[in-house]
Amino acid sequence: MSQTVPPFAELLADCRRSAVHLETRDVYGVVEEDEDFASWRAGHRYDHADRASWWNGFHDAVADAVGRGVVMRRARVVSEPVGEYIRYEHACTPQNLAAGEEVRWLPRRLASDLLLPGNDLWIFDDRAIRFSLFGGDGRFVSDVMEHRADVVKRHAEAFEAVWDRAIPHADYRI
Repeated sequence: MSQTVPPFAELLADCRRSAVHLETRDVYGVVEEDEDFASWRAGHRYDHADRASWWNGFHDAVADAVGRGVVMRRARVVSEPVGEYIRYEHACTPQNLAAGEEVRWLPRRLASDLLLPGNDLWIFDDRAIRFSLFGGDGRFVSDVMEHRADVVKRHAEAFEAVWDRAIPHADYRI
């Protein structure tokens, strides 16, 4: 059964309290990031003080939400030693922070006793989940929405368990 999934910016615009993001993959092949990742691999680094060089619509949506009082948190569960893509994400994380997100990292070795969701997700105001499905090669496949209260509750609890154990970005060294 096909499902219409609202765009991320629309879901975030409807948020009033919180938006949390759980990332569990070590490699992503997101088309929108391919050029930036290739540039990073070639040695390009953004000057985070020069916002105009990297700020985009995602950052606008986050900053708008945070400005309305929405708490935005992102937790990344990663294998160590980290691979190239995670090094890229770590290098770009100051952009997320500048937009108003809080970001933490949980080494996978510290997550063995946690029950983790099978897919990356966003939870909006503890009322809806947007699962992001990826192929084995890391390429984005689709998003799926979930609104059942019991499912949202279980995933919110899983996120909180990761968040409580994860290391703030400023303290996580790769």
